[in-house]
Amino acid sequence: MNREELTKFILQYGEQLLGEQGKTIDLPALEAELSKIKGIGGKRLEEIMVVIEKFLYIE
Repeated sequence: MNREELTKFILQYGEQLLGEQGKTIDLPALEAELSKIKGIGGKRLEEIMVVIEKFLYIE
């Protein structure tokens, strides 16, 4: 999975979570799902989660 595919996946997954849960995202569940993607190790997952959290807390 390249960076572009990963970005699309994250955005689609986020939209699904928002649709299912209102306006909240379960970050531990998101992290667990991302960790299942082949090629994403612990370090990369940490970096991805930091970026996601930055976007979530910007108002």
